[in-house]
Amino acid sequence: MKKLIGLAALAALGMVQLVPAQAADVTFAVGQTGDSTMVYRLGLQSNWDASWWQTSVGRLTGYWDGAYTYWDGDETASNHSLSFAPVFVYEFAGESVKPYIEAGIGVAAFSSTELESNELGSSFQFEDRIGFGLRFAGGHEIGVRAIHYSNAGIKQPNDGVEAYSLHYRMAL
Repeated sequence: MKKLIGLAALAALGMVQLVPAQAADVTFAVGQTGDSTMVYRLGLQSNWDASWWQTSVGRLTGYWDGAYTYWDGDETASNHSLSFAPVFVYEFAGESVKPYIEAGIGVAAFSSTELESNELGSSFQFEDRIGFGLRFAGGHEIGVRAIHYSNAGIKQPNDGVEAYSLHYRMAL
C-alpha cells in the first residue's frame, strides 16, 4: 500500500511538471460501486488547449486525467488503483454556469485482482467513463460520473466493476 501511494504521489508530481500551472486542476470524488464498496478518488487534470465545433450552443474540448483511487471494501477486498485517460467534454454555452457532458476511455492498474465479489482477472484494466455536471466561473466544477473497469476479456475471469461518484474539481 505504501509503495502504491508513493507511486501515486510521483505520478501526480510528474503531471504537474508536464503542464503549465494555469492548466492544472485537482478533483476529489466520493462514490460507491454496485456492491456498496466506497470509492475515494484524487485526480489531477490538464486541460487541452483545443476546442472543436464551437457554436453558440457550446464547444467540444477535453483534458488528460490521472488519478489515484482507494476502494474501501472489507479487509480482504480493499484495493488501490492508478489510472490515466483522455476525456472529451462537450461544454454548453453559458455566462457564469456551463453545463457539460463528458466521456473517455483510459487505462488503470489495480493493486489486487479482487474487489469484493468481483474477480478482475488482471491488474491491468480499461477505464470507461461518462459523466455530466456544471462548471462555474472561477474554475470550480461539480458533477456525477459512472466509471466502468474491465480488462476487455484479455484474461479470465473478467467480472469488471462500476463506480458511481460525485466529484468536485478546482483549478490550482
